[in-house]
Amino acid sequence: MKKHMTGPAGSWARLAVVSTLALSLAVIPPTAVVAQERVATEPLSLAEALSRSAASDPAQAGAQARARAGEASVRQADVRPNPTLGLMVENFPAFGGGDILGRTETTLSYEQRIERGGDRPARVSLARSEGALVAATARVRRLDRLEQVQRAWAEALAAEAEVAIARERLDLAEQFQTEVQRRVDMARDPLFAGARAEAELAQAQIDFDQAEIAARIAKISLAKFWEGPANFSLGGTAFEDTSAARVIIDGVAQADLDIFVAQRDIARAQVAVEQARRTQDATVSVGVRHFWEGQDLGLVVGGSMPLGRYDQNTGAIDRARAEGIAAEGDLSAARTEREREIARLQVQLSARASEARRIEEETLPQAERAVRLVREGFNRGGFTYNDVISAQTALLQTRDRRVQVLKQFHIDRARLDRLTGAHGDLIVASETQP
Repeated sequence: MKKHMTGPAGSWARLAVVSTLALSLAVIPPTAVVAQERVATEPLSLAEALSRSAASDPAQAGAQARARAGEASVRQADVRPNPTLGLMVENFPAFGGGDILGRTETTLSYEQRIERGGDRPARVSLARSEGALVAATARVRRLDRLEQVQRAWAEALAAEAEVAIARERLDLAEQFQTEVQRRVDMARDPLFAGARAEAELAQAQIDFDQAEIAARIAKISLAKFWEGPANFSLGGTAFEDTSAARVIIDGVAQADLDIFVAQRDIARAQVAVEQARRTQDATVSVGVRHFWEGQDLGLVVGGSMPLGRYDQNTGAIDRARAEGIAAEGDLSAARTEREREIARLQVQLSARASEARRIEEETLPQAERAVRLVREGFNRGGFTYNDVISAQTALLQTRDRRVQVLKQFHIDRARLDRLTGAHGDLIVASETQP
């Protein structure tokens, strides 16, 4: 694109552009700048961006390790108590009291604790519920990450649209600077008018360069979700697509509810564990006693059981039951809150889609017509420089307003997709990968 700058103001403008570019590029890593210099020929859809991110989630290894830890907890909870092997020697004589072996009695015993009240099934159920909570938490975290990817994709689309607006502003500034310079050369406008036009052109060039840098950074940030190069194009078709506003979605993401369901199941399993602990475990033992003096053998059988006279574990049982009631309340509240947010977002999407369409069909044509009429009148001497600048500014502000509305539309859509679990199939697919 041609940059028409002459005179002292043009020298100042060129210096400002160079300085701004140097400062802006300093914040971008050299490798990122090199990658962005490639020709972006690969189209990237939202579905592809989400798929790449889901397939390369660095936290997946940790989630798999936690799942294996949960399976190990279930196996451990299903293990019986270990038996005890005991040896007891009795009737030791005092020092100097005679033959030790002839007077002692030795007992070898085998002791086993018998769990009563369903301790082992209760422990297994609790371990499985805790594993379900870990799995649900991992799925929620992955859904949150996909929402971040979708937001980054929307921001990259908006950044490209802002580049187009900055380019339009630069084109208008170049055309107007040429017209003003012609009028100055013909002595129809004062010299300061030419200087102001060149200053406006310089600022337009700076804004355009900044917009391009912002678009590069947005694409690099998006590509970082799968640690890939940013050599892709986004296009404006997806940014203009507001068809999601016409889709009615009903239902909260199951992964969000699964967390509260797992917490409820944990509380219920904890009740069973505490109730099993209230039933006292019995201990039985069997052994052989050897009398050294007569070389006789005797069978020894015994057992014990706590009476449970004072501690019946009622406090722990009541606490677990209360936690279960709380988990039920949390589940109901979470479902209601998310349903309300989903309904609000659907209305908001419809409103933003309508606003973007009306700006395109009603406001923009009028703003473009105003710019055309003012420029024609300026060339005939009927309008001032400020009139032209005001008309052009109003047009660019209208275009920018539409970009911001569409950007917020896609961000709201990302939030709606997150709350409804629209991309849950990507999580399932990645979990089944070896």
